[in-house]
Amino acid sequence: MRHVERHRTQRIAWLRAAVLGANDGIVSTASLVLGVAAAGAAAQELLVAGVAGLVAGAMSMAAGEYVSVSSQADTERADLSRERKELATSPVHEHAELAQIYVKRGLDEELAARVATELMQHDALGAHARDELGISEAVSARPVQAALASACTFAVGAALPLLVVVGVPESALVPSVAVGSLAFLALLGSVAARTGGAPVGKAAARVTFWGALAMAITAGVGALFGVAV
Repeated sequence: MRHVERHRTQRIAWLRAAVLGANDGIVSTASLVLGVAAAGAAAQELLVAGVAGLVAGAMSMAAGEYVSVSSQADTERADLSRERKELATSPVHEHAELAQIYVKRGLDEELAARVATELMQHDALGAHARDELGISEAVSARPVQAALASACTFAVGAALPLLVVVGVPESALVPSVAVGSLAFLALLGSVAARTGGAPVGKAAARVTFWGALAMAITAGVGALFGVAV
């Protein structure tokens, strides 16, 4: 029978990286622009600082995601290698271990043993990876995918405040960047929530609040150093 249901857990890996990248792009670039603006910089200087922040941030996000997700992938491979060896050397113990997992989930011992037997005959390593280790194709680590998603979405997110810098008069630059960036963050939270099936209002409010806090603190630091200079 064809499986027609669509589950959102398959989107977890790329959705997390994409939302993190876009959110960081908007928040860090808008905060950078506001902080430098509060220190008294001109519009051209703000644009240069923002572009530099975009490039540096995108590369940093890509490297960070690749390293962290690669570490997760290494751990998964090590666990699978260990499980493969245990299946080869202690199949009876592994069968009992798998059956006990199903007993804890509500099956009686006879049925749990039969299910474990059937699954191990079909794909022993796959059954243990999924039910003992919690590793499945939907949530397994994909370093390259995570790195590309983070870098691209960071660049897109960072470009949004920069478009505001280019498109508004210098006299209205600070409030326009702040308001525009908060609007972008609210939109990002809403889209991410809808994609993942989460409450839209809560997600939008969450990213907007933390973005506003980051921008306010950075602007305050910029104003402090600007006065000091």
